[in-house]
Amino acid sequence: MTGPNPVDRGKKGSKLHVLSDAQGVPLAVAVSGANMHDSLALKPLILGIPAVRSRRGPRRRRPVKLRADKAYFSAEHISWLRERGLVQT
Repeated sequence: MTGPNPVDRGKKGSKLHVLSDAQGVPLAVAVSGANMHDSLALKPLILGIPAVRSRRGPRRRRPVKLRADKAYFSAEHISWLRERGLVQT
């Protein structure tokens, strides 16, 4: 399903997807094809977050809140995030 058409499925190149914390520190990075929809990168990015080191207590495995653009706002993604204890704002 490549080639010239109105939605540009044949677009060449790549996209960078970056998941960062509130201070802008990158937590996970992924590269995808330019013709891939942005929403398909959400799950691998969330699963790719390493454990957060802390001085006390157990290591956190994930953030508490997630802010994302409209491409990641779907019923499937919202239910998947809620299963993992994340709140999408």
